[in-house]
Amino acid sequence: MEKILITRSGYEQLEEELRVLRSEERPAVIRAIAEAREHGDLSENAEYHSAREKQSFVEGRIKELEGLISRADVIDPAKLSGSVKFGATVNLVDEDTDEEKTYQIVGEAEADLERGLLNIRSPLARALIGKDEGDSVKVVTPGGGKSYEILSVRFV
Repeated sequence: MEKILITRSGYEQLEEELRVLRSEERPAVIRAIAEAREHGDLSENAEYHSAREKQSFVEGRIKELEGLISRADVIDPAKLSGSVKFGATVNLVDEDTDEEKTYQIVGEAEADLERGLLNIRSPLARALIGKDEGDSVKVVTPGGGKSYEILSVRFV
């Protein structure tokens, strides 16, 4: 199976989500199904069908998380240095608008653009890989072309 690159904090978040699903969500759904069954006719019982749907979601997410965790290759960015690569925190400035942005390049499983966690497979991350401070990068995205200058590269 293909290994998935993930940072230590991303791995810990996946483990915590799995723990919550197993120890809190799963038992709550089982109780909800039992309560709904006590109401009688299951064919017209909306609570029962809702609880079963939630159970399906929870069990699916548990399997997904178990798969991700079993294939995880945990990388500690603090042990890295040099040019932009997985785990790097990159401070950029948009050359057209002078807007500064900071992203950490992470794996697909932990990417969250709103929190500044950039998927390593994204067009911007692919353009940044191998570059150094002071370099200029041009990125073609679905929203159009952009140019950025790399202000700093850190491994935290």
